[in-house]
Amino acid sequence: MLTTETVERWLAEDVGHRDVTNDVPGDTTGRLVAKEPAVAAGLDAAVAVFDYLGVEAERTVEVGDAVEAGDEVLRVDGDARSVLRGERVAANVVGHASGVATTTREAVAAAREVSDSVRVAATRKTTPGLRGVEKRAVVAGGGDTHRLTLSGMVMVKDNHVTELGLEEAVRRFAERKSFATKLEVEVETPEMGERAAAAGADIVLFDNLPPEAVREGVSRLPEGVIAEASGGITPETLPAYADTGVDVVSMGWLTHSAPSSDFSFRTG
Repeated sequence: MLTTETVERWLAEDVGHRDVTNDVPGDTTGRLVAKEPAVAAGLDAAVAVFDYLGVEAERTVEVGDAVEAGDEVLRVDGDARSVLRGERVAANVVGHASGVATTTREAVAAAREVSDSVRVAATRKTTPGLRGVEKRAVVAGGGDTHRLTLSGMVMVKDNHVTELGLEEAVRRFAERKSFATKLEVEVETPEMGERAAAAGADIVLFDNLPPEAVREGVSRLPEGVIAEASGGITPETLPAYADTGVDVVSMGWLTHSAPSSDFSFRTG
């Protein structure tokens, strides 16, 4: 959930200690308008910003809606000083989130060209302080959030294998996790994927492998083990990975490289 403390930090960062710029009397209305085609996201966060400032705010589209240049996504009404103080933070959050949602929608469409079932997922490569906004934007674009935090799933990564060995790492974490928590193992070769499945992995992640190696790795897994591909996957290479037979393609790109969508806030 978006906390009051988060909104306060956002506003304090932008307003500073002596805001003369927005010392405007009276009341006003405002509109947040798309300047280019996008998938709308981050609107709840924008509403929270204006709510904190005592400004009435209303979404005029739903999160996940496709919007065109000129479409209004948010309308506000209130004290002019407060409206102006909130407009840049709101526009920035919506622009960033909508960029993530738009990139995700495009990635899912590209994957669907080659597979009807593969999921396109995000990773934990999120902006500190904005994970909730970014993960919700991925969902708005039709993607999967993957694990929201380290607590969402046990993942045996390369450093765990270095420290403990693959089989020992799986054994150790399997003993400590809840029955309701899945265990995923990141592997670097098709053979390691086979070993991970034999050791008890619920999910095998083929990391930084070319599509042909991922395809071989998937063929070695027993029925019921989920296969995932990740590591440096871009919108251009996504279809090749989606076509390997994996169940999931995860992309840090969705959150760390998505361009912001352009929105403009207009009063009056």
